[in-house]
Amino acid sequence: MITLLVFCFILGYVAIATEHQIKVNKAAVALMTGVACWVIYIMYSGDKHLVNHQLTEQLGELSGILFFLMGAMTIVELIDAHDGFDIITSRIKQTNKRKLLWIISFLTFFLSPVLDNLTTTIVMVSMVRLLITDKEERLWYVGMVVIASNAGGAWSPIGDVTTTMMWIGGQITAASIISKLILPSLVCLLVPLTIITFRLKGQIAPPETTEASGHKALPVRQQKIVFFSGVGILCAIPIFKSATHLPPYMGALAGLGILWVITEVIHGKKDEEDKHVLSVVYALRKIDTPSILFFLGILMNIAALQVSGALGSLAQWMTTTLQTDDRIVISLGMLSSLVDNVPLVAAVQGMYSLQQYPTDHYFWEFLAYSTGTGGSALIIGSAAGVAAMGMESVSFFWYLKKFTWPALAGFFAGAGIYMLQHLLIR
Repeated sequence: MITLLVFCFILGYVAIATEHQIKVNKAAVALMTGVACWVIYIMYSGDKHLVNHQLTEQLGELSGILFFLMGAMTIVELIDAHDGFDIITSRIKQTNKRKLLWIISFLTFFLSPVLDNLTTTIVMVSMVRLLITDKEERLWYVGMVVIASNAGGAWSPIGDVTTTMMWIGGQITAASIISKLILPSLVCLLVPLTIITFRLKGQIAPPETTEASGHKALPVRQQKIVFFSGVGILCAIPIFKSATHLPPYMGALAGLGILWVITEVIHGKKDEEDKHVLSVVYALRKIDTPSILFFLGILMNIAALQVSGALGSLAQWMTTTLQTDDRIVISLGMLSSLVDNVPLVAAVQGMYSLQQYPTDHYFWEFLAYSTGTGGSALIIGSAAGVAAMGMESVSFFWYLKKFTWPALAGFFAGAGIYMLQHLLIR
């Protein structure tokens, strides 16, 4: 069964990677292989009721991620519809490609620990669209947004799903993860950023004023209200989670409801025609639904591999074969570029106890770095990459050719810094 499941996953993975060659949308492939993996699992299982129960549990977890994604995307679309990002883009006057790349990368790196890497990617890709009109040029900046958001999310307890899992599980503390991982994460960004900088030269055309948004120019006051409300809501989601202990998607949905009310109040007296493109209903139609379905399909594949025991067996094999903590953690980081880092970290949390590796142990902190940044090696290796892929139709092979080796160089450089830092502190 495990062999058949892995074969099905690899077949779907290859089809997703060759989307442009086979002319089949990646979302369709992901959904088909996701369902196929669960069909294989239930056919070989002796307890059909247990499999259905496991599927219900997994979909409960997956729906949280999808609803969070939907809520965050809708909030970003609302800000964009109200020309809210103009507040920032109008202040970015830089037209030098290299300098602009550094501005965007560092803005992403320091925004990601607050918003989380997925939300930051959605926000920053939306902003890059406004700053750079040429699609080919824009992809270079989108690629760096993926790397910067993953690097920034790795050194915060709320910057990545995996760090949040370990924070809640008691494997790491907020103060320790920030102090120990900020330098390695920064190096993980600087190395690929320097490499990509030398590939860019010249100037970009200055961004045009947004007149073609489908509505009349809005008063600056309304732009500011929606922009600061939307960004404030996104920033408040981690606070909501900490205060209520409810999952992040509840905060995203509550925030969407609040912003919905705000926009209804602002535009309550307008004609339906003027109000339409500024409404939440319109924003919901504009969000990239195929990318959400693609995300669902990918996570269903991973869930099947997880509950069948394939990922747990792989982690156990790695422990026996690789033996040292450094080898295990770096290998898991590399593996997180192929499969989602969430079930990988979940499997590792189940394998190793806090008695073996206490809170803030070297192993847990290094695991947070590796699984958080290793996914940047491939465009489908992280939630940030999947979101960017859906929003900008980034080709798997284009990213593989242009960004994989710079991302790997940054990953290993950051890993080296963390190990050296540990030796010096110890």
